Amino acid sequence: MEPMAEDVKRRRRYNAPRRAEQAAATRRAVLDAARDLFVTRGYLATTVAEIAERAGVAVDTIYATVGRKPVLIREVVETSISGQDRAVPAAERDYVRAMLAAPTAREKLAIYAAALAVISPRTAPVFRALYDAGVSGDADCAALYAEITGRRAANLRLAAADMRATGELRADLSDDEVADIIWSMNAPEYWVLLVGQRGWTPQRFGTWLADAWARLLLADSTTS
Repeated sequence: MEPMAEDVKRRRRYNAPRRAEQAAATRRAVLDAARDLFVTRGYLATTVAEIAERAGVAVDTIYATVGRKPVLIREVVETSISGQDRAVPAAERDYVRAMLAAPTAREKLAIYAAALAVISPRTAPVFRALYDAGVSGDADCAALYAEITGRRAANLRLAAADMRATGELRADLSDDEVADIIWSMNAPEYWVLLVGQRGWTPQRFGTWLADAWARLLLADSTTS
C-alpha cells in the first residue's frame, strides 16, 4: 500500500472514536434539553426548534441524531428509566439482577423499593409530562404511556412469580394481584403525592414502600 493511502487510513481510525464521542455528546445534549423543556413547559407546548436552541444544535441535527418529536419523548422516557444514554431491558438492570439473586421475597421487595427511591426523581416528572400530553389529545404520547405502563405490569408479574417461589407470599393473593398492588404503588403518581406534595424524602419513601409491601404481601408480615 502506498504511504499516503496508509496515512489516510490511520487518520480515519484515529478520528472514528472522536466522532463517536462527539455524536454521543450531541445526543446527550439534545435529550437533556428535550427533557428539561418537556417537564417545565409540557410536551405539546415545546417545539423541536426550542429544543435545538437549548441544546445548541441545528434542528436537522436533532432529526439526524435522535429523530422527530415522538421519537424524542420516547428516548427521554427510556433513558430516564435506565439512567443511561440508551434504553436498557429490565433483565439487564442491576437492581433486577439483584432481586433475582436475593433469597427471600422480603429482600427482593426491599431492593426494588430502594431502586425506586433512586429512579423516581428522574422518571416521575417525565411520566407526568407524558401522561398530561396523552390526556390532552396527543395520540403518540397516549400510546407510549400505555406501552410503558403495560410493560411495567408484565415485568411485575414475572417478579411476583419469582417471589412466589420463595414460599413467602400470601396464599390468598394471586400473582396477578401481587403484581397489581406493586404496580399501583410504584407508579410515578404515588411518588408525586408523597415526595412532591407531602415533602417526604426519597429515602423515607423507599424505606416506607418496602415496609408497606412486606406488610401487604407476605404471609409473615412481621417487620424485621
